[in-house]
Amino acid sequence: MGVMLSKKFIKTQNVLLLGLDSSGKTTFLYRLYQGVVMDTLPTVGFNVVTIEMDKKTTLTVWDIGGQDKMQPNWKYHLEGCEALVFVVDATDRARMDDAGKALKKVLKDPHMTDVPLLVLANKSDRPDAMTVNEVSKELDMESYKDRIWEIQACSALKGLGVQQAFRSVTKLLQKN
Repeated sequence: MGVMLSKKFIKTQNVLLLGLDSSGKTTFLYRLYQGVVMDTLPTVGFNVVTIEMDKKTTLTVWDIGGQDKMQPNWKYHLEGCEALVFVVDATDRARMDDAGKALKKVLKDPHMTDVPLLVLANKSDRPDAMTVNEVSKELDMESYKDRIWEIQACSALKGLGVQQAFRSVTKLLQKN
C-alpha cells in the first residue's frame, strides 16, 4: 500500500527593477512588498524582496541603484533575469532621453534576449506628468518589435497601479 503526497510546485522567477535615480523604484518596491510608503534614501547597491504572487508563482525582485555611478553595475545583474521592470519618472521630461538610452543599453545585452519588459511611468498622478503615449514615444518603444513589452502608468506614492503592474509582470512571464 502506498501513500500519495501532494507537492506544492512554486516557480521563483527573477525580476530586475531598473531605472534612473529618483524615478521611484525603491518606493515602488516597498509599496508593493509592505503596502506602505517608506522613507527611502538613494539606493547604493541593491534591495531584494521575494513576493508570492499566487500559489504557483513567486517573484524575487532586485531593485538596483540608478545613479550614474551605479548604472555600469547593472550588467552584473542581467544574467538570470526573467523579466525587466523599467521605471521612469513621468514628470522628468529633461531626463527622458537619458532613460531611453539606459533602457536601450540594458536591452542590447545578450542576457536580455527575449526577456519581457514592463515600463512603469511613475508619478503619473501628478498634473505635470507625461501620458503613457508620450512616455512610449520618448523611449522609442515601437523599436522593440521583437520583444514582449507593456507600458503602464502608476504612482508608487499613492499606490495606484502597483499591484496591477506585478500582475502584468506575471502575465508577461507566462507569455514568454
